[in-house]
Amino acid sequence: MPLPELSPVLSEAEIKNRVSALARQISADYQDEPLVVIGVLKGAFVFMADLVRSLTIPVEIDFIKASSYGTSDTSSGEVRLSEALETDLKDRHVLIVEDILDTGQTIERLTASIARYRPRSIRVCVCIDKKERRKTDFEADYICFSVDKGFLVGYGLDYAEQYRYLPAIFALKNSTSEEAK
Repeated sequence: MPLPELSPVLSEAEIKNRVSALARQISADYQDEPLVVIGVLKGAFVFMADLVRSLTIPVEIDFIKASSYGTSDTSSGEVRLSEALETDLKDRHVLIVEDILDTGQTIERLTASIARYRPRSIRVCVCIDKKERRKTDFEADYICFSVDKGFLVGYGLDYAEQYRYLPAIFALKNSTSEEAK
C-alpha cells in the first residue's frame, strides 16, 4: 500500500500565531473567573498544551476521551465517551478543547454529558471548524481555524493513530475513502 500524500493546509507559524491570539481572547473573557479546561483525547492534546501555556489566567486541567472515527477516515456515527473526569465541575466555568468540529455529533454528545455535572457555564474551543459534513447545528464558541474540506492530519489530528506528531496541519490525499474528515 503506498503512503498517503500530504498537502500543506496550515503552517506551524500560522498555528502558533492564531493559538496565541485565541489564548488572549479566552484570558480576557475569563479574567476574573476560575476556569476548568477539559481536553478531548487524543486529538486535542497538542492544541490544548499550546493553548493553556499561552493563557494568562490560572486554569485547572482535566481530560476526557471521546471518539467516533476509530481507524477509519469517516465517522462511525457512534460516539464513545470515557467518563473519567477527576475535577468537580459544579458551578464552575468549563472550556472544552477539541481538535476538530466536523459532524458535530461528538461535541454535542460531550457537552450534554458535561452538563450533567452542573457547571456554571460550558464553552467549546476547537482548533479546526470544518462544516463540510456537519450533521448538527452545533457552533463552537472559540475557533482557531475554519477549513472548508479535506481529511486533516498533524498537530494532534490523526489517521489510524498516525501523523499526530506533525507540527503543522496537512490534508491527507489517497486515503481509503473518498469521503474526507
